[in-house]
Amino acid sequence: MIDLHSHSTASDGVFSPSELVNYANKEGITVLALTDHDTIDGLAEAQKTALKTGITFVPGIEIQIQWPTGEFHLLGLSLKSISPTLVKIINLLQKGRKDRNLEIINRMNQAGMDITLEEVSKKYNVSTIGRPHIAAWMVDHGVVKKRQLAFDKYLAKGRPFYVERVGASLDEAIVAIKESGGIPVIAHPLSLYVSWGKIEPILKDIHDRGVEGLEAWHPGARVVECERLEKMAHKLGFFVTGGSDFHGQSVRTDRFLGKTAGNRTIDDRFWLEELQPALQKKETTLNCKEL
Repeated sequence: MIDLHSHSTASDGVFSPSELVNYANKEGITVLALTDHDTIDGLAEAQKTALKTGITFVPGIEIQIQWPTGEFHLLGLSLKSISPTLVKIINLLQKGRKDRNLEIINRMNQAGMDITLEEVSKKYNVSTIGRPHIAAWMVDHGVVKKRQLAFDKYLAKGRPFYVERVGASLDEAIVAIKESGGIPVIAHPLSLYVSWGKIEPILKDIHDRGVEGLEAWHPGARVVECERLEKMAHKLGFFVTGGSDFHGQSVRTDRFLGKTAGNRTIDDRFWLEELQPALQKKETTLNCKEL
């Protein structure tokens, strides 16, 4: 059992990098990618623990890309060293995320809600705060009954607390990942919010620009959609990956390590038959000293 998309407290997950790897080992995971949002801070710790457990560790990152509709997240898998270009992108995105969170909190304060970023970070034990944590705070403080209602009423696009996010240039992110020895993979492509009738030429353009993999299997999609994405991906020349996008049950109750769409176990073929050929000339083990 494998998982090529997971998160730790280095971004917005529940487990520390070492706790995540130990939990993965307990759950029977043999290959694990850590792909925290816009940071590589947890990779060295996770790699060190993985060496002790025997898990094959795939160092990664999940980068926010500037996109006109929905959201575009680009995974960088099998990073070997961190290029100056990637460091520049990470710094840009982290500043943008902080500024965005401050504006969201400011709007909430103006609406009479007594909330601070420090409180949210401490309460949920995360380094990278996102709207899910703010939504959780709203549930815990009785503003709404369910987290989804926080998005529907306050945090979704067009709602009073929504603030546009800063994203990296796709072409620059592709270069940064490849310069760092990694392979670019488009995460949960349905989040692009592009209709089925228009998505194929858009994905073709993304592939032609240098993105090599497509995460066809993700718990945010239905099985039939994943099957359709996998078929389309192979037609366009992508290799296919699968992940859980695991953050921890207290953040995302519908995500389980090693499980993907339809609560299916993530098949080893995504590692052995899909990603491995793309890694033939690349090592998957990160030299922690390079971080």
